[in-house]
Formats: sequence, C-alpha cells, structure tokens
Amino acid sequence: MPPIHRFTVSDLRYCLSFAVYLAVAVLTASLAGQLRQRVKEASEREAITSALYTLSTQVAASGNLDSVLNEIICHASNTFGLYAAILLPDASGKLVVRAQGSLQNKDHSATVEPRISRWVYEHGQMAGFGTNTNRDASLLYVPVKTESKTYGVMCIGAAQPLGIGVANSRIRIVQALAGLAAVCIARIHFEEQAKIAHLTAESERLRTALLDSISHELRTPLATILGAVTGMTESANVLSVEDQQELLLTVREGAMRMNRLVTNLLGMVRMESGMLRLKKQWCDVADIVGVALRQVQDSLQNRHVDIHLPNNLPAVAVDDVLIEQVLVNLLSNAIKFSPDDSSIRLDCMEYDGILTIRIRDEGIGINPNEVEKIFDKFYRSNNGKNIPGTGLGLAICKGVIEAHGGEIFARPAEGVGTIVTIRLPIDDSPEFPDDGVDIEQ
Repeated sequence: MPPIHRFTVSDLRYCLSFAVYLAVAVLTASLAGQLRQRVKEASEREAITSALYTLSTQVAASGNLDSVLNEIICHASNTFGLYAAILLPDASGKLVVRAQGSLQNKDHSATVEPRISRWVYEHGQMAGFGTNTNRDASLLYVPVKTESKTYGVMCIGAAQPLGIGVANSRIRIVQALAGLAAVCIARIHFEEQAKIAHLTAESERLRTALLDSISHELRTPLATILGAVTGMTESANVLSVEDQQELLLTVREGAMRMNRLVTNLLGMVRMESGMLRLKKQWCDVADIVGVALRQVQDSLQNRHVDIHLPNNLPAVAVDDVLIEQVLVNLLSNAIKFSPDDSSIRLDCMEYDGILTIRIRDEGIGINPNEVEKIFDKFYRSNNGKNIPGTGLGLAICKGVIEAHGGEIFARPAEGVGTIVTIRLPIDDSPEFPDDGVDIEQ
C-alpha cells in the first residue's frame, strides 16, 4: 500500500482493511489451534480405546481371577505408565492386596493406606490424590464396582515422582481399568456360581436316580430272598427236596443279582474318583468268556448262547477281572432284554492287532438315536423302561474298555435285537510279571 516501504498510511481505508485481515487471521489461527488440539485428543482417545480393547480381549477368555488381575496391572504399567494395585476382600471381609505392580521410578514409593481403601470400598466413591477426599494421599483410590456391587478397590499412582501424579486427563483411563476389572471379577464370580449350581443340580439328579434305582433293585431281590427263606423255615417239614432246591436256587439268584448291583456301584465309584487301577496280565480270551458265562448260567433259563471262538486267538494283555465284569454286564443285559427260548451269539475275532468281541441278542432292541445315550450313567432306554435296572452296567463297561485303550459301541441288529461290539488293542510288549502291572487311570 502506498507509500511503499513505510509505516505510514496515506488512506484511512487501508487501516480498515488491515483490521479486517488481522481479525480473519486471528480467527483462523484460533480455529486451527482448536482443531489441532481436538485431533490430538482424538488420537489419545483412540490409543486408549485400542489399548483397553486389546486388554479386554486378553482377559475375556481367562477363567482364573489372579491371572486376569495381574494382566490388568501389567497393562496399566506398561501401556499407561501407572502404578496399580487391586485390593479384594478375603473370607473375613478384610481388604488384602490381590495383585500389585511395581513403580518404574524407584525413587518414588507409595504405600496403600488401609483406612482410605476401606472408606472407598464401603462408600463406592473415589478418594485420595486429585480428589476432594484425602487429597494429600500419594495414591488415587478407585472403587472396583458394577451397578449392583462393589468388589474391591484399585489403587493408582504415577510412575514419576509425586508432583506430576495422576493427571486429570487420565481419570478416564483409571475409571476404565477399574470398570474392566469389576466386569471381569463379576464374570468369574458368576461363572463359579453357575458351575456350583450346575454341579449341585447334577449331583441332586444323580442322587435321586441312584436312590430310585437302588431302592428298586435292592428291594426286589431282597423280597425274593426273604420269601424263599421264610418258606423254607416255616414249611420245612412239608416241602419236598425238589421244592427246597428250587427255593435255594431262588435265593442264590437273588444274591447274585444283589452282588452284581454292588459290584457295579463300587466300579462306578472307583471310576468317578479316579482310583481305577488296571492289573494287566496276559490272558486267554476263552478263559475270560468261560468265567463270564458261568456267572450268568443261572439267569439263562431256556436261552441258548452260541459262542464262536477261533482256535488261533492270541493272548491279550488286560485286567481279566474287569473284562469279565464287562462281559457279565453285557450278557446280563442281553438276557434281561431278550425273550425266553431266544438265542444270544458271542463272536470273538482278531484282525490287525485288534481283538473284537461282539454280542448279539434277539431282544427288544434300541432306537438309532439312543446308540450313544445308552452308555451314559443312569440312562434307561425307552424300550426297556418297564424292565428293572439301574442304568449303570453299560456306563461301567464303557469306562473299563476306554481305560484299556479300546472302544465300545452298540447298534440295532437287522431284524430284532441289539449288537454290542468291543474292540481292544492287543499289546505285543514283553510279558508282564506274574503280579501284574498297576496302571492308574
């Protein structure tokens, strides 16, 4: 503006233009500064959100409370430069340090004050450094709470010496960390409660099923035995030898039925408690089958058992007592669910190092959708609800066979009946000692 290179103004209209230009420049600079500050704040919030999201994904899948709290403490220290400690009540209600980090600056020390932490826990409000309550404290105390309950207290300090402290801009970070800790604690607490409730309901269901089954299974043979013994004692003089022999057989059958029930119960207890031990030794399959058949001989009545055992079957390394119990349970099921004058077929074969035992009956059979369920504890097939039983026999068979490294499964037979198949690996290792080998399962 003329005059050139001078500070004087020849026309007052230029002063007005200068004022307008200056005002526009100041306004523009102010808006740019505000925009720059907002961009910086947005970047910080994005970094905080990203860090908290990463932390939340890391602790979401964990079910261990200590590992979750330690992860939050480490993240607060490494990501945000904050010293943190989390206090939770113990069984007596006293607040104890459950997880604690370390200060990056060793020249600065901060101790948790029980009086302030107790006040924060009881009132659910922040206290300590930077607040209106106990502002002279060296730490910031934040309640770890949800909408319904306060679970503990988080103590926050800065990694720099006192004087910088926890800035007001980091209050959101502290509250977010405390909120995340509260959510994780509540989740783990509810998961534990749900697990306990589930176990309690399952235990109650199993106890009810066990009591119902055992009460029926025990009363029936006991009533039979008592009736037979009473008849023999009260009518001993009028009973013939044949009648007495028949009553004795009835007593023997009832006692064997009770013995099988007790054996199954003890076997299930051993498996459930993890105390099942296999005493493996080399055994002849024909001997095991013969012992099992002798145990169920009295229950066969008019049923016929067809046995097919090849002469070249190799010896198998198994616990013969447990395998005999498995065969007794399977044969007893076949007898129980098949009509009189029917046939039961037992086949044994070996192929490619696998011993296969197959038992087929001509009974009521099973539904295709029950082939997996029948091996569950206390499960009773819909086709055999009116036939007495506890639902433990097949569950014990499955546990014993799987303990030997084998498998057992069932399927409906063509026509009528059920086929149960057992597959056991034949061990080609050196011969076991005479006293067997204990293998804890």
